[in-house]
Amino acid sequence: MSQSLIELRGITKSFGGIHALNGAQLQAHAGEVHALLGENGAGKSTLMRVLGGELQPDQGQLIIGGEVLSLKGPGDAMSRGITIIHQEMALAADLTVAENIFLYDLPRFISWGKLRARAGEILDRLGFSIDPSALVSDLSVAHQQVVEIAKALSRQARVIVFDEPTAVLSTQDADRLLEIIDGLRKRGVAVIYISHRLDEVFKIADRMTVMKDGQWVATVTPTDTCVSEVIRLMVGRPVDTLFCDRNARQHGSEVLRVENLNASRKVRNVSFSVKAGEVLGLGGLVGSGRTEVARLIFGADRCESGAVFLKGRKLKLRSPQDAVAAGIGLVPEDRKGQGVILDMPIRANVTMANFSSVLNLFGFIQSDRERGVVEKLAGQMRLKSSSIDAPVSSLSGGNQQKVVLAKWFHLGGDVIILDEPTRGVDVGAKREIYELIEGLAANGLAVIVISSEHHELFGLCDRVLVMSEGQICGELQPDHYSEENLLSMAMTHRPALSHVEIRT
Repeated sequence: MSQSLIELRGITKSFGGIHALNGAQLQAHAGEVHALLGENGAGKSTLMRVLGGELQPDQGQLIIGGEVLSLKGPGDAMSRGITIIHQEMALAADLTVAENIFLYDLPRFISWGKLRARAGEILDRLGFSIDPSALVSDLSVAHQQVVEIAKALSRQARVIVFDEPTAVLSTQDADRLLEIIDGLRKRGVAVIYISHRLDEVFKIADRMTVMKDGQWVATVTPTDTCVSEVIRLMVGRPVDTLFCDRNARQHGSEVLRVENLNASRKVRNVSFSVKAGEVLGLGGLVGSGRTEVARLIFGADRCESGAVFLKGRKLKLRSPQDAVAAGIGLVPEDRKGQGVILDMPIRANVTMANFSSVLNLFGFIQSDRERGVVEKLAGQMRLKSSSIDAPVSSLSGGNQQKVVLAKWFHLGGDVIILDEPTRGVDVGAKREIYELIEGLAANGLAVIVISSEHHELFGLCDRVLVMSEGQICGELQPDHYSEENLLSMAMTHRPALSHVEIRT
C-alpha cells in the first residue's frame, strides 16, 4: 500500500452544543479502498463534509499529502483532488453526458466534438459504452452513477468518496460498480467507501474504520475480523442474531389469496396465499416481477386477468385507495418518492392513510388527538426525531422508513407488503425494523416481504416464493434456505441438488 494521501486527525464538530464529531479520525492511502462504517447518526457524513470542504472543524487537523490544510470550501477540496459522490447524485439531468462530465471545467469556447471525444475516452476506460451526447435524464441509475465517476476522473481525483453507491442499484450493476472501484484502486486512487451492505464491504475493502456517536471506535481489516464483530463495534453491544425466532409465530386462517394474476409479461399466472401471522417472502433477481406483483395487489397497476381475495371476499382494486379501504398497506421500494412526503411533518405523514380517524364531525383536524396518536406510534417505533412537527426530510433513512411503517400501523388493516424494507438503513435500524415486522405478524397481519438481501428473507420469513421472469418458479421452506437454492430456482427454474445451511 502507498503513502497516506489524506488524514483526518482528532476532528471535532458541534452544532448547537451537540457534538456531531468528537475526536474522529480516518486515514486513507493511495491505492486503498477504506470503508467507513457506522449506524445512521454515527458521524460518517459529517466527517466527509469536513473532508469535502463543506464544513470547517472546530478542532482537529486535515492533512493532505503530508500538509496540514484548512479547506475554504468544496471548490478548494476539488482542486486538491477530493471528490465526494453522494447517494443523491449531483448531475444536471437536462445536460448531456459529456457536459456533465466536464461541468466544472468547460472551456470558454467549446469544441463539442472534442468534448464528446474526451468524455468517450473516460467512459471507455471505465468499461462502459455510454453515448456522450445522450441526456443524463435518459440514462439508467447505474449509468448515471458511472457518469458521476467519470466526472471525478475528469478532474484527476486522487481521493473519491462513495456514499451508499449501490443502494439504488441492482445486484448486477452493484457488482459492476465494485469492479470499477477495484480499477480505481489499481490506478492509485484512495477510495473511501460508505455502505450498510457489509457483504460488499468485506468483498471490496482493504481496511474498515468504524464510528459510533461521532467518535472513532476501531480500524480493522477484513482478514482480521468478521461481520458479527463489526456489527458489535457499530452498535456497541454483542449481536447474537438480527432476527427474532420465527418458530414462535402462530399462524391463523388464510387472509390473502391471489389467483392467476397477469400483467403483460411482467406478471404471469401468479398464485399464492398468506395466513394471519405469517411472513411470506418473495425472492428472486431484480426485474423478476416481485415489485410488479406487489403493485397489482395494492391496486397501483391494473391486472389484465386474475383475482385478489381478502378473507374470502373478491376485491375490486382499481386504485391504491381501494386497497387501503380494504385494509392492504404497501411500504414501497422507493420510500422517498412513494412512501412519504418529505417536506410534510412527521405527524401528517403518519396519519395520511387513515386521515378520517383524527377529524371531528365537521371535518376539522383534532390536533390533540392527532398528536396523541402520532406520539404513541413514534414511541412504539422508537422514532428518533426532534419533534413530530419536523419534516420527514430531516430524518435518517432508517427513521424515514419507520414513519412509513407507522402510517400503516395507524391504518390497521389485515395485509402489509414491504418492498425492500431495510434498503439503505444501518444495522441498528435494521434490527428495530425486523422487530416491528415481527410485531405486525404477532398482531395477526398477513405480511409479505420483498428483499434482494437473501439472508434477510431467510431470517424473517416462514417460507420464500422464488420468482423469475414474472412467474413463481418454486418455494423454499426454512430447512432448505440457502443462497444456492434460491439462485438456482431463480436462474434455472430448478431447485439446487445440494443444501447449504444459512447462518443468520
